[in-house]
This record gives sequence, C-alpha cells and structure tokens, in this order.
Amino acid sequence: MKTNVLKSLLLASCVITSAGLAHAADVTLNIESWRNDDLKIWQDKIIPAFEAKNPGIKVTFSPTAPTEYDAATNAKIDAGSAGDILTCRPFDKSLAWFKGGNLASLNDLPGMDNFSPVAKAAWTTDDGKTTFCVPMAAVIHGFIYNKDAFDKLGIKVPTTQAEFYAALDKIKADGTYIPMAMGTKDLWEAATMAYQNVGPNIWKGEDGRQALIAGKQKLTDAPWVGAFTEIAKWKPYLGDGFEAQTYSDSQNLFTLGRAAIYPAGSWEIGLFNTQAQFKMGAFPPPVEKAGDTCYISDHPDIGVGLNAKGKHPEEAKKFLAWVASTEFAEIYANSLPGFFSLNSNPVKMTDPLAQEFTSWRGKCKSTIRSTYQILSRGTPNLENETWVASANVINGTETPEAAAKKLQDGLDSWFKPAK
Repeated sequence: MKTNVLKSLLLASCVITSAGLAHAADVTLNIESWRNDDLKIWQDKIIPAFEAKNPGIKVTFSPTAPTEYDAATNAKIDAGSAGDILTCRPFDKSLAWFKGGNLASLNDLPGMDNFSPVAKAAWTTDDGKTTFCVPMAAVIHGFIYNKDAFDKLGIKVPTTQAEFYAALDKIKADGTYIPMAMGTKDLWEAATMAYQNVGPNIWKGEDGRQALIAGKQKLTDAPWVGAFTEIAKWKPYLGDGFEAQTYSDSQNLFTLGRAAIYPAGSWEIGLFNTQAQFKMGAFPPPVEKAGDTCYISDHPDIGVGLNAKGKHPEEAKKFLAWVASTEFAEIYANSLPGFFSLNSNPVKMTDPLAQEFTSWRGKCKSTIRSTYQILSRGTPNLENETWVASANVINGTETPEAAAKKLQDGLDSWFKPAK
C-alpha cells in the first residue's frame, strides 16, 4: 500500500515538474502593429518560420486599426501592458517613443549591419548614433505603364526626360488613352506621386536632402524650384477634370485601361495585379540626359522595435535579429509585393513588377522623401504644405518660384539648421 502511494506521489511530482519546465520554456511574444491587412501573412508564413527555428518561443501578432494604433499603443505603454515588440512608424512618432524610454537601442543587435544608413534613417536619432527599430520594408516610387498601350502605339520605355515627354505627346495625339492617370484633388497624390517621385533626380537625392537639413541649400534654390518646374509640365497630360480627380479615381482610370501611365508608389502592385486586365511594366523616374546618375525615392515604411519595458527582452531580441535576416526579408517581400526589404542583401522577387521596381536599387542611388526627416516637426508643417504647393503648381494656380518661396518662408519661421 505504502509502495503504491509513494509511486503515485513520485509520478505526480514528475508530471508537475515536467509541466513546470514546459511552462517555463514557453515564452509568448506579442507584436503590436497597425498592419491589420497583414494578419494572415504573419499567422500563416512569418510566425511559423520563426517558431520552427526557435522552439520555446511563441509569437502572437495583435494588430490595431491603423487610425487607432498610435493612441492605443501609447495607452498600453502608459499602462505597462504593451507587447514585447512594437511596430514602428517612420521618423518622429517612433523617435518620440525612443526619447520617452519606450524603445531600446538596437545598435548591438545581430544583423543590424545588414542595413545602410539610408535604410536606418527613419529609425535613427538625429545625431546618427542610435538606431532603435529594425527596418522591415520600404516603398519605391516610379511609373507603372500599360504594356499593351505602349506596344500598340510603338512606344519604347523612356529613360530620359525628352523620351518621357515624347511618349506622352504620342499617347495624347493618338487619343485612345489618357497619357497619365493622376489627380490633384487629394493634394498628397500630387506631392507623393509627382514631386517626390521625380524630384530626387533634380536635387540629387541624399546630397540635396541633407544639404536642406544642414541649411546649405534652400527650397528657393534652383534644384528645388526645378522639381516644381518639372511637374508643372504634367498638366496637359493628365486628362480633362484632373483637378477634381481623387486618388481612387486615378487608380480606376489606370486599371480599367483608360490611361497609359500611372505615376506610382510600389504599394499599388498587389491591387493592380488583381484589377488590371492588361500586361504592366514599370520604369524609374527619367533622368535629364543619357548617362546621368539616377535617383529613386526608396522610402522607409515600417520597422519593428524592442519595448524597453517588455517582459521578455532576450527572446524579443532573438525575434528582432531574425527580422534583420535575409530569410525574413524574402518571406515578407514576396508575401507583400511592393513592400521591399531594406536589407542590403538582395532579395529575389517572384512578382515580375515588384522585381522591376527593386532592380532599380542596383542602378540608381536611393533617397527618402525630402520632407519626412526633421523638416516637418514645426508649424507650418513642410510635408503638408508641400501637398498644397505641388497641387497648385500642377493646376497652374501658382508658379514654381512662388510655391518654393512660400515653403521656404514657412520653414524659416521655425526651423533653424544645427550649426
């Protein structure tokens, strides 16, 4: 009798001990994010790939609606209930988290040397000394075109500005298609798809952007006025009533085959693949003349950081180091064509249109949108003011020179370059 009781006690002890060990080994990391459209990709592809190589670490992806993410996550941070990993918006919002002690430095995280300074710029302190989020993906600007329309009209893909306008003239003269699908009603479209698309070739990418931040250039200087002058030329090619045309109108005009060229962000690829019934191609912003160095807006969109007050920092670091790997880059970039890895190691894309966009990184110099870092922290906000200026210039209601002066006057009212 005593023997049986002893055996039972020993068995129970073993079961409890085993359960305790299993429980101790299983750590669950929670990822806060605004990308609720990515939920299935995380659940079906990304998380299983990580967990397979990291037994004992479980990961949950808990997205909040994009418009609610900032406020909801701030509330969780204040309450001490935020996840171990925080998805980082580019530039100032994430920088504020870091300055508030809510994001940890990732300077020593394995894999961070896979990213260039430009790739890390959106999640690095102003002095360039500390990076606090792992760059996950960027979007690239350029032009998507209707291959069937180009073939029908005998148009070659333009590489110079002269070829670009010759193509637009030919499309307009034929009359079958609107040359370019872009409107100015929503304002941001004019700045993002036009000014920030072709501007880098004129202000020379990072050279111009950094010179603006340093106070060595002004928005009234020739390169910056020149970007407005360039997009002012687009007006005759945008079709009747473009001033009242919304962003979704532009998308529909192109995918329905009514326009030949779409000034684009690469994020359109997934949608266009499902809606367009014609073959598509893409080309980077044309340079002024053959042989010129080309520049592309390769703009950081999303990163992930370590909650400085999270419960499982070591396990979270393992996940973040994996996000910095080529394996993660390949999974993410191919699951979401048009959201490109910022990893310096090339990622082969399975989507041909996405591969075309990302191939420009090997031919052109990358930069980011000129208004996003430091220059839009005050009032008037340079980013928002650039929306209005770009639309006005394209509409023909403001000259490039007047638009540039208004922006510089606004910037001068609050921004003093560091000496």
